[in-house]
Amino acid sequence: MTTSNATPDAPETPEPESTHTFETLWTERVGARTYVGRNERGGEVRIGPQELAGAFTPGELLAIALAGCTGMSADSPIARRLGDDVAISVGATRIKDVPGNRYGQISLEIVVDAASLDEAGRAQLQNVARRAVDSQCTVGRSIEPPGVHVDLAFSDEG
Repeated sequence: MTTSNATPDAPETPEPESTHTFETLWTERVGARTYVGRNERGGEVRIGPQELAGAFTPGELLAIALAGCTGMSADSPIARRLGDDVAISVGATRIKDVPGNRYGQISLEIVVDAASLDEAGRAQLQNVARRAVDSQCTVGRSIEPPGVHVDLAFSDEG
């Protein structure tokens, strides 16, 4: 993580390029170690410690973002083979390296009723869905090596 002391007068945001998009997201403190995450479209998510009912921890948000991205990426190839009304769920299990204070692994499982397909059809479905996830899941592609670069800046509102 890179740390800098940017001020509102001198942002360190890279110049937009035609191949990049920029999206503004933010969190606001609503209590001790409790935040509400927001996007420009009005979406909100409550973020807090594990003991806070109704909130996601940051680690849970990471895993749920990966599970959601995986499902969205696999959705079209699965629906083409099993129908538009197919039920799909994606489970995520995190394995935390406590001494290292990081997640060493996130295991995902796509659950879908593929009983209408024979063994070869199920294998083909899994291969096509896996290729779609590998190429289309931005979250997964961002956390796999080389990993996403994080730039941290501080601003003084006062």
